[in-house]
Amino acid sequence: MPIPKFKAWNQVPEKTPLEGVSMRTVWGEKAMMALFNLAPEAEVPLHQHPHEQLGTVLEGSITFLVNGEEVELTKGTTYVIPGGIEHSARAGEKGAVVLDIFSPPREEYKD
Repeated sequence: MPIPKFKAWNQVPEKTPLEGVSMRTVWGEKAMMALFNLAPEAEVPLHQHPHEQLGTVLEGSITFLVNGEEVELTKGTTYVIPGGIEHSARAGEKGAVVLDIFSPPREEYKD
């Protein structure tokens, strides 16, 4: 039986996967949460992964390019990106804080 875990976000180690992008991750057996802080105009290049990705914008704004369609998201907006779909992201002029949920967990994002 899995053991419950409880942590404040500031107790989770921070990583910097890209310039201008920091993240903190927590995960269980079937899902992962990733809290991303993006500096103003920070970019996540075009990529794809097999994981389903759901998220919400907590602060600022972010523009996603998904399947060739560009959409700007602001605080309170949610998104669902199925696995295998090409996408990229660019933070707005004030940056962005987003919470992503991946299923299954992304091994490359684990400590």
